Amino acid sequence: MNERLEDILADHLDVVFCGINPGKGSAALGLHFANRSNRFWRTLHLAGFTPHEIRPEDGPTLLHYRCGLTTVVERPTASAGELARHEFTDAAAAFEEKIRRYAPRVVAFLGKAGYSALSAQREIAWGLQPQLLGGASVWVLPNPSGRNLAFSLEQLVQAYQQLRRASDCP
Repeated sequence: MNERLEDILADHLDVVFCGINPGKGSAALGLHFANRSNRFWRTLHLAGFTPHEIRPEDGPTLLHYRCGLTTVVERPTASAGELARHEFTDAAAAFEEKIRRYAPRVVAFLGKAGYSALSAQREIAWGLQPQLLGGASVWVLPNPSGRNLAFSLEQLVQAYQQLRRASDCP
């Protein structure tokens, strides 16, 4: 089993999508969003970031569309609820340095939990945030996990389309 899920990053991307941490199944396979119930790849396609739905095993091709993937915390868990608050605090400096190093235009957090823990803010609005992180604009998007029943696929697509349009992504 892999101990961590490798980032899909390159310099100066338009958007780096940021999950909370890898799921155990995804880490074991070495593939981002590998769980069939996760709606990430479908949402990206339907929102216009990719011309077709990318399969998890083809995740690195996301770079062709000027997008990347990372996580706030590297430790895989069955559920993000298993993470301790200190794991976010411990990861904060390295995460910000990673964003500064790769210099994307936007870092898009998938769900409020990761950004809330990094920014020490309790009240987080959806969408564009007032602060930069590592020089990048920050967006908070609904988490595409199949466990997130608060958002339909249509609502996810609408939220991700707002980011794509606002950030002038092709």
